[in-house]
Amino acid sequence: MGGAGSPIVAYASCISHGIDVGQSMERQKAAVGSGYWPLYRVQPQTAADGHPLHLDSRAPTTPYRDFAMREARFATLARSQPEVSEELMALAQGDIDERRRLCEQLAGVERSIADPPDSPDPPDAPDA
Repeated sequence: MGGAGSPIVAYASCISHGIDVGQSMERQKAAVGSGYWPLYRVQPQTAADGHPLHLDSRAPTTPYRDFAMREARFATLARSQPEVSEELMALAQGDIDERRRLCEQLAGVERSIADPPDSPDPPDAPDA
């Protein structure tokens, strides 16, 4: 069964976040390193090994807080409302940890249903 390519969803820093655009590659690497932006591929049409999801990034090596505090929007909140900031950082870290566990589980799921045969075009819908 042929298929279209996979979409690419990318993280991009923004000058309004207080990031020098010349540092974008470093920020993208830091996003991956913190687990904020995991790298993975989903290739159902080429999953010869039965595993269409491939998790490409390693487990996070940096706490999310270290990544986030380099952006003006999060640093400003930490200065103006430290209790709220800490609560949100803890929630975000928990979400990152849970998402990592989920991605690892999904990457281990073996696809056991064969691809369906190419089907004919659906019939034309009746005019309304």
